[in-house]
Amino acid sequence: MRVGVSLRTSYFVEDVRLGARWVIERAAASREAGLHFLLVGDHHVTPVPYYQNTPLLGRLLAEWGVGSFGALFLLPLWHPVLVAEQVGTLSTLAPGRTILPCAVGGGAPQFAGMGVELGDRAVLFEAGLDIVRRLLAGETVTTPGGPYPLRDARISPIPPEPVDVWIGGTAARAVDRAARLGDGFLANADLTPPQAQAVVDTYLERCAAHGRAPTAVAIRRDIHVGADAGDAERIARPIVEGGYRGFDPSACVSGSPEQVAEAFAGLGAMGYTDVIVRHLAEDQGEVLASIERLAEVRELVADL
Repeated sequence: MRVGVSLRTSYFVEDVRLGARWVIERAAASREAGLHFLLVGDHHVTPVPYYQNTPLLGRLLAEWGVGSFGALFLLPLWHPVLVAEQVGTLSTLAPGRTILPCAVGGGAPQFAGMGVELGDRAVLFEAGLDIVRRLLAGETVTTPGGPYPLRDARISPIPPEPVDVWIGGTAARAVDRAARLGDGFLANADLTPPQAQAVVDTYLERCAAHGRAPTAVAIRRDIHVGADAGDAERIARPIVEGGYRGFDPSACVSGSPEQVAEAFAGLGAMGYTDVIVRHLAEDQGEVLASIERLAEVRELVADL
């Protein structure tokens, strides 16, 4: 089992440079911990600081090592040529393999603010993904019809190796779409253990139905790794019991390195190959300490 990180990219800070520095420090700590993946998210029309995916990831790759990396794209909110150009350039900035996590996205205010009809998102996603893939493969693309009419579109630079497309989702239709179109899958962070089992079972069944073998079956978990169980409870319990992001408490993972590794092993037994973590704590020092302890967690689950 592999362990990666999806860095938080929104902070309530008076000086926006402080939040940016925190993200950079967390990326460097993730490299030191030997994590396998570095990912950042995508969100738009936000009332609070949200550091946008492509410029942020470009900066973070200066702190990253040889692991894989990627930026989430909510594809219906992007023109596919722009996505392909951004991914093509990002792929040249570090030696690791480029991952393209993508999803249909949601939230009426976000779609309205970007001038996109929420009801069109599935059609836009599939059309956009097809174009992005063709451009990243070096094709010159013409699409006289559809939502993105293009004439002789092409990009450069082209990624030096194939980009791994991970599609996220939870609803049955979204899971089938991920199995049908994606190289890999990323399950949502808010899934309880029984829900996580049901989703991975559905995904693997749909992969078999579509004759596809996934490169990664990942799930995000929001976590805190403490020095021991008591230390983890001190940090995580008030956050989780305070209604963290509306999650069921069982969707979060906290404990000593051994306890967190045991929880990850349980996910591996369900059928997941990768865990992508985000940290529960607000305090930067506590987050950096949790990331440092992930090195031990990674070693404990390396043979799963």
